[in-house]
Amino acid sequence: MIEDELLKWRFKHGSKDALRRIYEKYLNHLLTLAMALLNDAGRAEDVVHDVFVSFAGSTKDFKLGGNLKSYLTTCVMNRARDRIRANRRGPTPLDAAEAISSNLNGPDHATIYSEESQRLNRAIAQLPNEQREVIALRLKGEMTFREIAKLHDVSVNTIQGRYRYGLNKLRSVLNGEVEK
Repeated sequence: MIEDELLKWRFKHGSKDALRRIYEKYLNHLLTLAMALLNDAGRAEDVVHDVFVSFAGSTKDFKLGGNLKSYLTTCVMNRARDRIRANRRGPTPLDAAEAISSNLNGPDHATIYSEESQRLNRAIAQLPNEQREVIALRLKGEMTFREIAKLHDVSVNTIQGRYRYGLNKLRSVLNGEVEK
């Protein structure tokens, strides 16, 4: 996308306006993805915030030849993965499937945290980690199977299988046929 190439160039050369525009352009997309991966609005917001703080500090070393949206999506996925690992080592929350309400306001953010979204996110949270990541990256991150396979360093067939099994499990969970 031409706009992204210009934004990358301006960001590399220290433009605060470029950073602000990148933030505004991708914030909702990244929050939605983080929410799907973490099922916790507070942690999702923290992950996206951390990604942008790190991104903002990378001006001098910034070298990105690829897609800006894919880069930010990958950063959010990796940070979310780190949070999930850290929580496994730490104390377990009383109800891991319960979404925490957001402190963000506005119509854009309201849709992210709507009741239907929360129900879907709770169902996605019940999936095995590998399936959850593939579904979130495909549906929320809008990545192709090839991009996801490259990110996970596995074959496209493996990713398609995880996606298919994840969707089947998701259907079961949403229809009340939870397998335990």
